[in-house]
Amino acid sequence: MKWLLMVGAVTLMAGMVGVVWGGDEGGRGAAPATPGKPGKIRTAVFAGGCFWCVEADYEKLKGVLEVVSGYAGGSVKNPSYEEVSTGRTGHVEAVEVVYDSSVLSYKDLLDYFWKHIDPTDRGGQFVDRGPQYGSVIFYKDAAQKAEAEESKRELQASGRFDKPIATRVLPLEAFYKAEDYHQGYYKKNSLRYESYRAHSGRDRFLETAWAKPVVEEAAAGEGAAVGSGPSAYSKPDDETLRKKLTAVQFEVTQNDATEPPFQNEYWDNKREGLYVDVASGEPLFSSLDKFDSGTGWPSFTKPVDPANIVEKKDSKLIPARTEVRSKQGDSHLGHVFADGPPPTGLRYCINSAALRFIPVEDLEREGYGGYTALFQKE
Repeated sequence: MKWLLMVGAVTLMAGMVGVVWGGDEGGRGAAPATPGKPGKIRTAVFAGGCFWCVEADYEKLKGVLEVVSGYAGGSVKNPSYEEVSTGRTGHVEAVEVVYDSSVLSYKDLLDYFWKHIDPTDRGGQFVDRGPQYGSVIFYKDAAQKAEAEESKRELQASGRFDKPIATRVLPLEAFYKAEDYHQGYYKKNSLRYESYRAHSGRDRFLETAWAKPVVEEAAAGEGAAVGSGPSAYSKPDDETLRKKLTAVQFEVTQNDATEPPFQNEYWDNKREGLYVDVASGEPLFSSLDKFDSGTGWPSFTKPVDPANIVEKKDSKLIPARTEVRSKQGDSHLGHVFADGPPPTGLRYCINSAALRFIPVEDLEREGYGGYTALFQKE
């Protein structure tokens, strides 16, 4: 499918600007991989299937300065897209991530990588099949190798996936920049890219794979405590909700309303504790991830348990936004934006009316004792 999209796109581009397929005129660099730059600027190379998608995903990450699509792992010098697409050169589609190590660590990049691929797929990635779409972590030195191998072992031991982790960890011999028309493809050809991605199966897999409750992972791991609070959460019926919630809470959670900024319960709350769904009780956010965004609403860099969060496209305004809802309670919580601080670069902007705050000292009594370990000082 990707190849058919490429034929159409390249034909159009060739007619307009005369794309040159051979040599450096096509935008491909014949030099080996970019060495790590001095100071805080570092580079890392990952292969996770279609490099359009991997480039698009990494460019959303705060602290990433540049992402370059290219080829790595093969024996042919300066290969073309057509050569790599045959699956006979030994290369995989890859990206070189240039990042600020004062904002992001290599481990952050590894964690992000796992959550954007299928690490159990031995034959490609999603709709794209063949060795050129395999998943690989390319290391540049002994430190990267050690971290990559440890990260892979941790993922396997977590029980997140039933199948073995198939992603390879290999030394980087050379990274070759792909043709210019591949760079920033998701921006330059957004309609084609969005159609391809929607039909590739990537996002559907990721939503399912990372929706496994953390409590299940705790059972598979060693002594994990998070997720050991109330074992079941559900949405009360409408009559119960109307009795339980205030008028504002009901309008926000059930009718997708938005409360006023700076005039809500938790926007300036600085106490340590857990924020749960006001309707269902499922754990949503932690004070450890709360920050002052200046918006007048409670803001968090990440959920305390991603399994309890559902994200949906919200087209009520232009441009469209990403709505955040609770998994079990189906409560409207707020929206998530890609303008937050490190390490995630995300801002979960949440209505106070959708939350109930439980102070650390009350977690055990309220049935959320498994979360107390998060707040223990080392």
